[in-house]
Amino acid sequence: MSGVVRLSIIDPNEATRNELKNMLIGVDMVWLEAECSRYEFFTEVVSQTQPDIALISLDANPELALSLIAQVTRDLPSCNVIVVSSSQEGSLILKAMRNGAKEFLGFPLVLEDFLSALNRIQITSGKSEGEHNAPRSSQVITVAGVSGGVGCTSLAINLACCLASQERNSVAVIDLDLALGDTDVWLDIIPDYTIQDVAENIARLDYSLLKRSLTKHACGAFLLPRPVQMDMSMQITTEVLRRIIALLRATFTHLVIDVSKSYNSLDLAAMELSDTVLLTAQLDLPCLRNVVRLSQFFDTNDHIAEKIKVVMNRLGLEDTQISVSKALETIGREIFCQIPNDYATMVESRNNGIPLVMQAPKAKLTRTIMGLAANVSGESVAEQEDSVSRKKKSLFGFLNQSK
Repeated sequence: MSGVVRLSIIDPNEATRNELKNMLIGVDMVWLEAECSRYEFFTEVVSQTQPDIALISLDANPELALSLIAQVTRDLPSCNVIVVSSSQEGSLILKAMRNGAKEFLGFPLVLEDFLSALNRIQITSGKSEGEHNAPRSSQVITVAGVSGGVGCTSLAINLACCLASQERNSVAVIDLDLALGDTDVWLDIIPDYTIQDVAENIARLDYSLLKRSLTKHACGAFLLPRPVQMDMSMQITTEVLRRIIALLRATFTHLVIDVSKSYNSLDLAAMELSDTVLLTAQLDLPCLRNVVRLSQFFDTNDHIAEKIKVVMNRLGLEDTQISVSKALETIGREIFCQIPNDYATMVESRNNGIPLVMQAPKAKLTRTIMGLAANVSGESVAEQEDSVSRKKKSLFGFLNQSK
């Protein structure tokens, strides 16, 4: 159950306990190990189940609950305590934290607050990478282009599918080109819901609803596509986008975002929330000029500047007269990845709606993108290829069915 947070709940109030349960069981990364209705029995419950998180509600009896926090912290130091209470009294919060609570959250519990607390605990828990139940941090990768036609969508889709080819990964893609995005074409899927449907239901959005709005591809990646109609009357705000990203990030190991070329408020918000921004260009003068312009622009934003990594796409085009060394001199920064030109393979992949990792797993182009996926996720290329080889039978089965 690697990558899952194991959690036990104690709340003597059945109504509020059920409310907590119903919210948490919709999150794939959370496994509800046990629930308890008596403070005096909870220590035995956690000693038997050994959860990662003990969620303790204070409201039924704050005095007993505070004593329980101290006891759980003392008897099971590997278990992180999160406290929930409708009271935000400073002295109560202080006592809970002094007794060993890692987080103090309000009730009714807001999912985003819980997920943020979970992320903070994961960062500070000190678990080793090899520990079986250690939860994994999620990565958000935005693919941005310096101009139209440089291959952003092809890179975003194939990067996501390469990441999804690893069994330990779960991957989602957001198409933020709300007018002309075509991620659904690259995957040859007809989605039932789009990002507009999610935005229109934002007031009641939880993970369960969001998950039903995603369309899963045979490679394992999930897609949240752009709206079907070019109707801009329904505006998606940055607040809505942040909520969507927070929920997806909490459940998927990787989130890949394909932004538009307008660098509007949504695009910039996505980049600010990302761990890595792949700025995609080609070896031509307009692209190199825009790399410099955009770099200067991003340097003014502390939330984006350090995340930018330049990717040079389609190296080897016959009409390219600019060398890599000249490009480096022009843009004044390192090139993170060089992707070779293979027009025939890429076009066949696009026209068939089958990602490269399934259509042409041995092609140099595919192997380069797999290497990029390994680099951004901190894994070795050998791990990526080994995982793909284990999936070969299922992949070939899909190809045979599609013929």
